[in-house]
Amino acid sequence: MRFRLVGALCGVLLLSACATARGPEETPAPGPRPAPTPSQPAPAPTLDVSSLTGWAQADHAEAFAAYRATCGVARAPAEAEVCRRARSHPRLEVNEARAFFETNFRLQPVPGEGVLTAYYAPEYTARRSPDAEYSAPVRPKPANHAALYGRADRAMIEATPPTEVLAWMRPEELFFLQIQGSGVLTFADGERVKVLFAAHNDLPFSGIANPMRDRGLLAANNTSGEAIRAWLAAHRGPEAEAIMRLNRRYVWFRLEADDGLHPVGAAGVPLPPDHAIAVDLTQHRVGELFWIDASAPILTGAFPVYRRLVVALDTGGAIKGQVRADLYLGSGPEAGVEAGRVRHTLRMVRLVPRVGPDPAP
Repeated sequence: MRFRLVGALCGVLLLSACATARGPEETPAPGPRPAPTPSQPAPAPTLDVSSLTGWAQADHAEAFAAYRATCGVARAPAEAEVCRRARSHPRLEVNEARAFFETNFRLQPVPGEGVLTAYYAPEYTARRSPDAEYSAPVRPKPANHAALYGRADRAMIEATPPTEVLAWMRPEELFFLQIQGSGVLTFADGERVKVLFAAHNDLPFSGIANPMRDRGLLAANNTSGEAIRAWLAAHRGPEAEAIMRLNRRYVWFRLEADDGLHPVGAAGVPLPPDHAIAVDLTQHRVGELFWIDASAPILTGAFPVYRRLVVALDTGGAIKGQVRADLYLGSGPEAGVEAGRVRHTLRMVRLVPRVGPDPAP
């Protein structure tokens, strides 16, 4: 599970809704009252794939591979049946994979627009002893975690000398590691370890991009993760600490041997790059398949659109709402630069399994 607001760190989208008042209606003439009929729920609207911009150009083979590898996390009977069908094929080419999705799913729009951001698995250098540059301790989950839960903020925790330290990092990189939730550390002797989420302090996440913009520290169109990290590094010390402490949430970690695999999300399976999203699990279920269409970026240097099939495999403390997704882009510096520039207007379509006998091959 991840606890972060990733990518641009521009804050959480606020959605509002309004209702129109009904006017007076004419009184019908008296007459025989019809017999009541059982109330039936209105069927959910559906779409045809021809209405999806970019569907014909998408890499359905890569999407099928990601779906096949992770669909076992879905628990609904219809989802399990389509997963069984997918796993009866070792591999499908682009056209075959497209036909599989079109045959086994119907499209159901998720109403409204929201925001797409992105995240990645960072790789940072670390030290086993502190120095002037590597001064931030990577702390394990404390024995008194229950006493701190919901009470101690970032400033209070950082003001307490650590009793145990897993590694030492640059302060701004530890801050970003806490946002991403996991990553890989490389020590000076070349040893690589996975650093994984262990616990958090249960205080709300607060993005620092908007405060930095409002204080004139960053330009309005340049609040990417890359720009934020560069500013924090250039102002390392009390000035950067004051900004980072605007985010009261704190994350503790644990170390594991580096197995070379991508991080495991809330669904308990490794995340396939470019085809896994974090969603609000009060609105969606793990294992659900979505088509995302994201455009109109607001940050400099961003890719113009993200259109692809993705599987809901993760969640995050700042991922709230029905039309809200965080796209996992992989690991390493390049993925980090791209993820830090993603803040796009998002539309989502759910792929609902078709029930019934096996479709014809």
